[in-house]
Amino acid sequence: MSDEEEDYMSDAFLSKIQDVKPGVSMVRRAKEAMKKEALHKEKNITNRQKTYKEQEKESRETALQSSISNDNKGFALLQKMGYKTGQGLGKQGAGRVDPIPLNIKTDRGGIGMEGVKKRKAEEELQQYRQKARAKQQNETKSLEDFRSRVRTEREERKIEGDLRRSQSSCEQLDSQKSITVPREDWYWPKANTDDDDEDDEDDPKEEKDEEEEEEIIELSPFDKLQILTSYLRGVHFYCIWCGTTYNDEEDLCSNCPGDTAADHE
Repeated sequence: MSDEEEDYMSDAFLSKIQDVKPGVSMVRRAKEAMKKEALHKEKNITNRQKTYKEQEKESRETALQSSISNDNKGFALLQKMGYKTGQGLGKQGAGRVDPIPLNIKTDRGGIGMEGVKKRKAEEELQQYRQKARAKQQNETKSLEDFRSRVRTEREERKIEGDLRRSQSSCEQLDSQKSITVPREDWYWPKANTDDDDEDDEDDPKEEKDEEEEEEIIELSPFDKLQILTSYLRGVHFYCIWCGTTYNDEEDLCSNCPGDTAADHE
């Protein structure tokens, strides 16, 4: 084989054709371009020129951190009057030592706007608290009203039950003593029979008299219970809550806890 002819299986020839593969050089160039662009952006961010506000802020902070020099005319006048660096203002040196801090306004609100906003926020907060307090009071009152209503209804049902028992006991004890007519109509349980209904229909005058009597004397179940239990205790020596007929008044007073339901609890 002559020197001019190349060996197609040699390493030298393979290294020459290694970069000739389709797409390899293009991908490499794209990656390098992206890397250069990223480096360029980072360099721009690092070397970016500061804005006017940033420069002003840095200058202000630098000036505030440094003390006033002797070149300042106001400071020179203070020194002539006996002021020394680090001493407080005033004759006794009890005044301000550090300069008044700056409050830089950055928004577009007018002078006094911050106070208006603060007062408005306080008023809104106060109104919210008042509404919350009123709501809580209403809920508490509603709950108390509900409990009171339930308690009253329970007491009324208990009084009506005691009254019915007293009426039944009164009828039975009166019958044992051959009393055929109750002292008052409501002392005995009201008999709801058809005969009574027919009699009422046949005698409208009697019904009218009863209505007039009811209009004149209006007793509550509690009043009726007190009157009837007093009658049972005084006439029959009987206590509905003890469920016992005592021998006499002395026996009743000695062994019965009292003349109300609360005394027997």
